[in-house]
Amino acid sequence: MNVTLLKLGGSVITDKLHAETARGDTLRRLAKEIARAVPHMDERLLVGHGSGSFGHTVAAAHGLSRGAVSNEPAGIAATQAAAAALHRRVIDALLAVGLPVFSFPPSGAAVVEKTGITRYEAEPIALALDLGLVPVVCGDVVLGRGGAAIASTEMVFEGLVQALPSFGWHVERILWAGDTEGVYDAERAMISEIDPDDACPEAIGPSDVVDVTGGMAHRVSVAVELARSGVDSWIGDGGCPGRIEEALRERGRAPGTRVPVR
Repeated sequence: MNVTLLKLGGSVITDKLHAETARGDTLRRLAKEIARAVPHMDERLLVGHGSGSFGHTVAAAHGLSRGAVSNEPAGIAATQAAAAALHRRVIDALLAVGLPVFSFPPSGAAVVEKTGITRYEAEPIALALDLGLVPVVCGDVVLGRGGAAIASTEMVFEGLVQALPSFGWHVERILWAGDTEGVYDAERAMISEIDPDDACPEAIGPSDVVDVTGGMAHRVSVAVELARSGVDSWIGDGGCPGRIEEALRERGRAPGTRVPVR
């Protein structure tokens, strides 16, 4: 049984220049596009989203970033609360268009170390897929024996790619919806396809706003590793009306950057 993972980037659903500011109109439009596409999909769907100006801003203020570990209770709690606030908005937008979504914040399901997620309790997500629900995950702060660390949506997706097959679900493809046409090279020209055997993530610039998870370079690095393990990726523009519906219905062949399995 196959499942597609869709990430709604924090740069699309929030205004990263203003703390805790959601783009409500964009989020509602994306929810409608997803709802229109789902009936035309042969596989099941799982939605994830970034934390944008909610979790990233608070996490940065408390020294939490990808690869860093914190033992400060106030900062851990504030970061989780900020991520949860945006997560609730996403859930509400998807429910409003009739999608049977079910929330799975990673802070309650994963264990993390400095280098990444070491354990993901994916059986509840598999059971949700079995029932025809649409699981929704997000970037979050996750606990580990050494303290708390940020788990980006990319890290969460990596964990699910590894964990879901034990319960009969195979991640076939991942769609990454950001705020750009695709992945740009050093000259700001869009790259239509990245060969996972010849990728150069170092040519991709860092985010120019607060981003504690690594931005596009992190996304491409994860997509390359996943392609090497058998999962296709498409990276495209969630800000372009109709683009995500097209990518879901046309199996990632919408305009954007592909990172295909070789």
